[in-house]
Parts: sequence; structure tokens; C-alpha cells
Amino acid sequence: MERLVEICCGSYEDAINAYYGRAKRIELNSALHLGGLTPSIASLKLTKKNTNLKIITMIRPRGAGFCYNDIEFEVMKEDARCMLENKADGIAFGCLNQDGSINEKQTKEMIDIIKEYQGEVVFHRAFDCVADPYASIELLIHLGVDRILTSGLKPKAMDGKELIKDLQNKYGNQIEILAGSGINASNARKMMEDTGIYQVHSSCKDWINDPTTKTHEVSYAYAPSPHENDYDVVSKELVEKIVESIKEVCYES
Repeated sequence: MERLVEICCGSYEDAINAYYGRAKRIELNSALHLGGLTPSIASLKLTKKNTNLKIITMIRPRGAGFCYNDIEFEVMKEDARCMLENKADGIAFGCLNQDGSINEKQTKEMIDIIKEYQGEVVFHRAFDCVADPYASIELLIHLGVDRILTSGLKPKAMDGKELIKDLQNKYGNQIEILAGSGINASNARKMMEDTGIYQVHSSCKDWINDPTTKTHEVSYAYAPSPHENDYDVVSKELVEKIVESIKEVCYES
């Protein structure tokens, strides 16, 4: 299988930077400081028009967790249709019950919509909040999910690599395992070599200053010091570095 880096993008500008950094696939979001929310249609259309990237669009209506009421879920389904009608290549989503199990009904409904448009089905890092990763991945395989994004139920993927390796060994021939959170050019290759996975997910984040973020006694800052006057962007140079870093991965036989 081809080794691949998926870049987590929060805007059209991020997508352009990922493209010129030689990425082949992105996850397109908005509001990455909230963990990633549904992107705008405009950002999808412009990225499709001006790049050849494979685009997985996030469907997430709000921050916090992944237990959605009926109103929220109606929006998610409509957003998914809108993205797919505008040529998204796939959808990333995650729906859980309050006890940390997969919400099977909502998940199946989303999969049916995505498959109607021949899109890729990605269950995102809601997987890292499940009560039982083994029962959860088996259900997702049964329902027809193509790929899961996971940090191995840890804050950073390198800390969860033993679970990632075990999931790859047990289920890698049935579902794609995509490792994300804290992945960069210094550890992407090791993650692949240590776990046997073929793809990683990275934000390749840099910062740009906006001096209007804090004025007088009013602040719209969301980043901690020293970036309280900045916003995050994908760095073309960091994308280039991580893409280059995985070119020669040696898997254990």
C-alpha cells in the first residue's frame, strides 16, 4: 500500500498550502481550535477547483463531544449531502451514545448517505472516546466504514501506538487505520515502522499574527501565550518535511 500523509486543514488557504507542500489528501474543516467543525461549501469548491487533492470533509456541528440530538443530526446529514454534491471525496464523522458506545443508528444513516455518492467513509477521533475500542472497530467494520482516525485512545498517537499496532494487526486487512494527533516529520516514519500502518494525519501547524486580535479591553484570542495574537495555518514547509520523511519506511517482516 502507498504510504500517505493526510493534512488536517482548517481553511481553503490551508488546503492550498498542503497542495503546494505535495500532500495528496486532506481533511477539510473549519475551527480547528475546537477540534475541527464542518467547513464552508466555498472552501470545498475552491479547493476542488484549484487543486487535485482528495478531500475528506469533516461533518461536526459543534465542539465538545459526539453525542448528538435529533436536531444536530439532521444538520449533519444535510451538511453531508451538501458536501458530497459539491464533489467531496469522503466524509469524516463520529456519533456516540452517552455510554461511549457507537451510535449504530446514526452511524448507519450517515454511511448510507456517503455510499449513495460513492464517497469514502471515515470515522474520526470520536473513536478515541469509545468505551471498548475492539467492539467499536468490529461494529464499524460491520457497518461499512472505510477508515478510522485514531490516536490509540491517548492524547497523542505516539502514546497510543501499542493499541494502534494491535488494531492494525487484528483488523488492518478489513479497515484502514489512520494515526493522528501529535504526528510530525520527526515521528511519522517511526509511527509507521512501529505499528505497520501506512498513513498518518498531521496538522503541520504554524502561526500568523493578527494585531487586531486584542485591542483595548476586548480579546478574540483563542491560542495560549506566546500565540495569543495569532491564528493557526498549515505550513507548506512543514508539509514538505513530513511528506519527505515517510518516503523510506522499513516495516518489520
